[in-house]
Amino acid sequence: MSDMLTMLREAAQEDCVRERESMKKHTTFRIGGPADYFAAPTTVEGVCGVVRLCRRLGVPFYVIGNGSNLLVSDQGYRGVVLQLYKNFSELVVDQDSHLLSAASGAMLSVLAKRAMEAGLTGLEFASGIPGTLGGAVVMNAGAYGGEMKDVLVSVTVLTAEGEIREIPASELSLGYRRSVVPANGWIVLGAKLALKEGDPEQIRSRMEELKLQRVSKQPLDVPSAGSTFKRPEGYFAGKLIMDAGLKGYRVGDAQVSEKHCGFVVNRGEATAADVRKLIADVQERVKDRFGVTLEPEIKMIGEFEEPRC
Repeated sequence: MSDMLTMLREAAQEDCVRERESMKKHTTFRIGGPADYFAAPTTVEGVCGVVRLCRRLGVPFYVIGNGSNLLVSDQGYRGVVLQLYKNFSELVVDQDSHLLSAASGAMLSVLAKRAMEAGLTGLEFASGIPGTLGGAVVMNAGAYGGEMKDVLVSVTVLTAEGEIREIPASELSLGYRRSVVPANGWIVLGAKLALKEGDPEQIRSRMEELKLQRVSKQPLDVPSAGSTFKRPEGYFAGKLIMDAGLKGYRVGDAQVSEKHCGFVVNRGEATAADVRKLIADVQERVKDRFGVTLEPEIKMIGEFEEPRC
């Protein structure tokens, strides 16, 4: 056993660290090489211990949830991938105050379901987003006219200085797919959401309606990382890509979805290099045709070579 593995397990206060863990198993793209170390602690103390160790030793680390918005390079990640997911997902619903409090690894779909069961409305928009609460806060996730800033009260973070602080939502500068969390070096540990009293059947009906819309319009039957590009101001990325003649365009097993051109999908054995090349090709074609620069919404970690033209 390596010294680093031993130290990580001691820092996490449990046996939740593995070496050379394939990231294919931890991303919805089903793509990615091995992480040097993969840690999935179940307590705040364990999370803080792993982060503090990495910072003290200067070891790179990256925090993930469900890996639903992530492309990991084929070479993997040189450092520690810290997963806050089902292992870190406690949630509490206070029906009197209409507050929902949860750890950052809780899935949005689970939060929306629990809110519905408690007769609380406001999270219907998030019921089909395949990510965790932590990731949703970091990028102010949204869909169907709703976004996290509509319901977020506060977030508990581990600061770059190693302190645990509760930050009001008003101080997060939440905007379209952004917040100040990454720039400040904060790690989201949990959050509080303010909802409103509603009728469970009406909430369920709205969630079913949104589910039908997603199933009919999005390629949910094949691996992807969700919407690949941010929405350019004044345009829709999917329509620009379709109008550029790129519907179904492939690089290896990476493909612009024929069902929704805003999604890049893995048709089977796509590599990260395939996806990176396809993204570059799409950006170039759309820029040439319409003068619009598409910015990726998905996060890329690990080493990537510049795509060849």
